[in-house]
Amino acid sequence: MRLSRIIMALTVGLAVVAVPTAAGAAQPQPTPSATTDPPQPPPYPPAAASLTVNRPTIFLGETVVLTGTGFGPNETVDISVTVTPLAAPAAGKAPARRSDGTTVAMAPVAYQASAPLTFTAYTNAQGRFTKSYKPSVTGLLTFTATGRESGRTATTELRVLHRKQPLPVTGDSIGTPMKLGGGLVGAGAIMVLLTLAWRRRQRFGGAAH
Repeated sequence: MRLSRIIMALTVGLAVVAVPTAAGAAQPQPTPSATTDPPQPPPYPPAAASLTVNRPTIFLGETVVLTGTGFGPNETVDISVTVTPLAAPAAGKAPARRSDGTTVAMAPVAYQASAPLTFTAYTNAQGRFTKSYKPSVTGLLTFTATGRESGRTATTELRVLHRKQPLPVTGDSIGTPMKLGGGLVGAGAIMVLLTLAWRRRQRFGGAAH
């Protein structure tokens, strides 16, 4: 009888201790999302910059307009120019030749260039700029624009050609003016002979009267 009372007392004690533990377990626990900042939206990639020319091919001495977009607002943009000769012969190939057989002399770019190969432009509030440029060298020009603050960069190309020279005067082209001149000389000689004949007739006719 005494043993059963001891067992009952232990059972009641364990039940009393287990009640607070069960109550704590039943309460909702805070989730990690409730104690942290709300999730941020994914970052968007920066806007792509672009650089264009109003004419892809020009003759030496003409001017083009560079237009840049997508750069930072009110930003300084550095522009560099790289020149590649167009008529440079490929490895193992003969240099270009004229129709008369003479070779085309290629002057080094360093001696031809007088237009700046580095210059700057300034964007407006929308990140756009325009800049005029007059090349002083023929070849394939590659423009690279880089924003100082944004770091955005863009490139474009321009072909600068020599102006076409007038064709040389050939034998066929000389022949026509010479034929025309010869005809005029012949017509002039006939007119002189007719004038002399008319004067002679007038003179002898007057003597007869």
